[in-house]
Amino acid sequence: MEQRPPPPTASIAHAGDGAKLHAPSAERNAAAITEALASIAPATGRALEIASGTGQHIVSFARAMPGLDWQPTEIDPARRASINAWAAEAGLPNLHAAMPLNATQAGWGAEHGNRALIVLINLLHLISTPEAQTLVQEGADALAPGGRFALYGPFLRSGEATSEGDARFHASLIAQDPAIGYKDLEEVQHWLRDAGLILIESRAMPANNVLLIAERSA
Repeated sequence: MEQRPPPPTASIAHAGDGAKLHAPSAERNAAAITEALASIAPATGRALEIASGTGQHIVSFARAMPGLDWQPTEIDPARRASINAWAAEAGLPNLHAAMPLNATQAGWGAEHGNRALIVLINLLHLISTPEAQTLVQEGADALAPGGRFALYGPFLRSGEATSEGDARFHASLIAQDPAIGYKDLEEVQHWLRDAGLILIESRAMPANNVLLIAERSA
């Protein structure tokens, strides 16, 4: 399975003349996601973010959770360059350079294992159901005993969108590619359990988003 690069988004733009990209949505939700993650994250260990995008989020995470050693990943070279530019500007000792990772391809969990925390933000609705299931299983495989998997984004509830804006966006994604679109919250929870994880929280977040937190048994 080939992970699709995120579709072009008009709201993502270059931040100045360098490689840095800026997403207003990432700026808006970074504080809320960082606060939620900090409340459930292990104090120390190796953290991996899947599809780090522009790099704005992981800089916020690394700054707020200095005991964790943060590894950003991204399939798109332009976004890896942006992540590295944000990281260089931040100068945080616990934030590594971005590495390429196709998170929808089987096998990466064993290669990048022993993670105390894995974070996924706003990707499941941009990939197909089989790709999302593979990602969840590989993420579970990459966790250390007692490690946590945090998945953030928009979801359907009982097959329905929870707002008109979500319904429009879900429909626009399916119009671009019938294989993608919002996943159902209960279905994703089942995938986490089927991957051998314990679902410990489903936290409501701003703008109808949800943060799912699952844990690998110690």
